[in-house]
Order: sequence, then C-alpha cells, then structure tokens
Amino acid sequence: MPKLLVVETSPRGDHSISRHMTRRFVAQWRAAHPGGEVLVRDLQETELPFVTAPWLQAYFTPPEQHSPAMKEALRLSDTLVAELLGADHLVIATPVYNYNVPAALKAWVDHIVRKGLTLGYDGQGLVTGKRATVLLASGGVYTEGSPIRERDIATRYLHLILNVIGITDVTIVAGGGAKGVDMGKETMDGFLARLEPDIARAASN
Repeated sequence: MPKLLVVETSPRGDHSISRHMTRRFVAQWRAAHPGGEVLVRDLQETELPFVTAPWLQAYFTPPEQHSPAMKEALRLSDTLVAELLGADHLVIATPVYNYNVPAALKAWVDHIVRKGLTLGYDGQGLVTGKRATVLLASGGVYTEGSPIRERDIATRYLHLILNVIGITDVTIVAGGGAKGVDMGKETMDGFLARLEPDIARAASN
C-alpha cells in the first residue's frame, strides 16, 4: 500500500493557494492509488521548535548515551523522521516568503536532516527509493526566461536538501504569479486550472 506524506506550511487556511494545490494533488493521488494512505503533517498545527542548544547536545551524543532529557529533546524530531522514512512519496506544499521557504518549513528541514537516520556519516543520503513533489505558490514568476529567475532560492534550496538526504526524484509544480489571486485579478479556480495538468502528472506516478 503506497503511503503519501504531505507537509503543509502555509498559515492562511482556506485562503492559502498552496493548500488548495495540495487538495487537488491529494485528490488526484487517491484516484491513481486506490487504498493508498495519506498522512498530513501540518506545520501550523505542530509546535515545532527551532534547533536549540539542548537539541544539538542530544544530536551529537550517541543514542546509547542519551539521557531522558536528551530523548525528550529529540522526541518530535524522531517522529518527523519516522514519518518521512515511512512514506513512498513526499509532498511539500509551501508559499514563498522573500524568495525562500517560511521559517516553519526550514525548522522541519532542520529536524529531519539527521546523521545516521536520513544522512549517512559519509555524507550520503539515506532516504532512497522515494519520490518528492514540491507544490510552490509564489507572488513572483521564476520559470525559465523570467527576468527574476536568479531569485528562485526556495526551489533551489528544497532541491538541494532533498537531494542531500537521498531523494533525487523531485518534481516542482511552480505556482508563480499567485499574487494575482490575492489581489483579485484572478480567481482561485482559474489559477489552479492552469496548474492542473502539472499537478495531475505529479500525482499519477
């Protein structure tokens, strides 16, 4: 039974374009994978702390030497890693803030890049044999030929991180120009309709 892990990032609820992209993706994925399991990790509903000194101390201490406090410091991180390792397909749905990913998503990344679990001590990624799809909503348009293409930090960053942990089969569905919806120049349905073919292709594999 295939398993899909969806990481939601936007704080905007029903007004979120990336969350609407997710809904369409999940519907297409369920149609293509009857009986498949979907797990949603909503970072807006997860008390996800930034990396702290106690967390780092636990991270750099061999597991067999962990104190109860160290185990507690890594408890949520362990859960997030287990979710990732248990999935066949990862979906990251995110807006773009100031050309990069929101702080909540960066915090998730910091919790799941773990030596010995997702990243080998030799620097090789351990999360192999999986696919990833990034559903990205941005005010700017960063696709080929755009005059601001060099500002596409979010896509390059997520590509890099996923490759580092071993996920090399990565599809980006770029929802550029999303500010048109927020400014009332385009409807949500109209915007999503243009992305539908790309979303369907990513979900059907």
